[in-house]
This record gives sequence, C-alpha cells and structure tokens, in this order.
Amino acid sequence: MTYLTKPKFHHPELPKNELGYTHRDYEGTVSTLCAGCGHDSITAAIIQSCFELSIEPHRVAKISGIGCSSKTPTYFLGNSHGFNSVHGRMPSVLTGANLANRDLIYLGVSGDGDSASIGLGQFAHCLRRGVNMVYIVENNGVYGLTKGQFSATADRGSKSKRGFINTDNSIDLAALALQLGASFVARSFSGDKQQLVPIISAAIAHKGAAFIDVISPCVAFNNHAGSTKSFDFVREHNEAVNRLDFMSSRMPIEVQYEPGTVEVVEQHDGSRLTLRKLAADYEINDRTAALGFLQHHATKGQIVTGLLYVEKDSEDLHAHLHTVDGPLNALGENELCPGQAALHKFNASLR
Repeated sequence: MTYLTKPKFHHPELPKNELGYTHRDYEGTVSTLCAGCGHDSITAAIIQSCFELSIEPHRVAKISGIGCSSKTPTYFLGNSHGFNSVHGRMPSVLTGANLANRDLIYLGVSGDGDSASIGLGQFAHCLRRGVNMVYIVENNGVYGLTKGQFSATADRGSKSKRGFINTDNSIDLAALALQLGASFVARSFSGDKQQLVPIISAAIAHKGAAFIDVISPCVAFNNHAGSTKSFDFVREHNEAVNRLDFMSSRMPIEVQYEPGTVEVVEQHDGSRLTLRKLAADYEINDRTAALGFLQHHATKGQIVTGLLYVEKDSEDLHAHLHTVDGPLNALGENELCPGQAALHKFNASLR
C-alpha cells in the first residue's frame, strides 16, 4: 500500500497553539479513503481538537483494528505512537499499552464491524474495566472494505445499495456502553464538526472509559435512499440533546441562570460564550435516564446526538488495580525486585 506524504514546508504565518505547533503538525499522510467519506471528517475533528488542546503529538498513542475506520489513524497525528492491531482486538492491545505506560493519551479508533461484531467481547470488557481511553467508533453500518454488507449496527428495515432489506435487529453501541459502565458516553455525526470537536476534547480530558459513537456515512455503499445511516437521513432525524463547548482547566467561571434563558459569559481569552440552557428534563449525570432517553427516541426513528452521559468523580483501571503513580515501564530493578524481606512480608499477608 502506498501512502502519499504531505510536503513538510508550510506558510510561516500559520496560526500556532500554546506549544508553538501549527495545525499541520497534527496531520498525517494523505487519505486514501473515498472522496467525501465521513471518516475523513472525523479525522479533521481529531486534528482540530488536539490542536486546540495544545497536546504534544508524541504523548498520544493511537491504536486501531481492521477496516476503513482503522486506516484513519494514518491520516492524523503523524508524530504520535501508533499500532494497527488485528480485527476486533484493538481494546486488548490498548489495555496492555495503557497498563504499561499510563502517561500517554490513548485514542482507540474502531468501526462498527470491528467493534460490534468480531470485537464485541473486547469492546465490552474494555469499557467495563474503565480503561482510561477515548474509544471512537466510526459507524457507517456496513463493511466498506468488502463491498457493503450490513454490519451489526445497521438498522432493521434499512436497505442496502443492492436493494436487500436488513431483517436483523441492530446493536446500539452507545446504549451498550451505558449498560457496561462507561463513564463518558456521547454520539455525534461526522458532518457536524461544531458538535464533534468539543465532544472529542471533553473525552480526552475525561479520566476513565470515554466512548464516542460517530455516525459516519459510507459514500460508496451506504449513502442512498433507504439507508438509515446516509447523510440525508441523519440530518433529517438528528435529535441533539445539548449544545456543546469545551474549555481546558483554568480558574472556574461560574454563572447562574434559569432553564430556558440565555446567558452571555466572558471567557479567559476575552471572547464571549452564549449559553442556552435546555429544559431540565435531561440530566447528563443520570445513566438510567440517558439509556431511557436513547430508547425513547429510537422508537421514533430519531438519532440522539450530544453528550449523553458523564460520571462525576470517575476512576480508571489504574485506580481499580491500585497501581503505582509512575508508568510501569519506567520502574527500575529496585522497584521490581525489592528483595527477599519484602517477598516474605507479602507472602505472609496471603496466609
């Protein structure tokens, strides 16, 4: 496979973030996906989020499985760590890497075939264990690399490009993530960059298992009339639960205003943020309510997007296992081999 590299030179006046990086520093190779693929829009959102957060590229580990979606890490953060695993096994590879080096930011990129079929067990255990990661599923409802067969997320009754009707019930990965205990669950649409970028930024800042289901139409095999994951269908049936913005940690800005009203808040950089508080019938910290909200709107054929759930004071796998604060791969001989006395003391504690 041949990858087209982008030229290293760029205009000297390109905007830079707090670390002095330009937007180009977060890019990868030229995409080989179909022109107009929703996955490329997700790539652009990841690049924009990392640029805005001023993340050092070498602090990111991007891990994927097999499929069109799993090719996309090649197209962003070219100076980061990367590993392309086998079909459906991204979560276990990422879990091992995370246990060895907790200091990296882990982006797991997968697809609906990769996570909802062969990798469903891996998906479940990764989220229930609370691995500190951002798990992004680029969900198009088909197997794009093998000519558009239905995947496990294809809605019942949807029509394939060849005219076949799907008779199987679909797997709702966002609802499943809520049931499994993910501490951050969101859904977005690849064509809605204004919503997707802050969701990714918030997920990166979150400690624990953060899952984002991104509906990403396949322009080659699943963007036709009758598909429930086409651009037109999602735009017509998108039910956004909130309007999103994300700010990294600084001194807190506090406001008080009533539901249904608008408040203009001045930010740290002097800009102004207009907040519209939604009615109090949706609570992002209520897991049960979030699951019911998803199911209620699914019966009406509506795709709920936005931040669906976030857990207060969430913990990750390292907290559950009581591992040391430093990365395990940085421990020296003295820490790994504390001596015979320490071994005897440990053995005695187990008797």
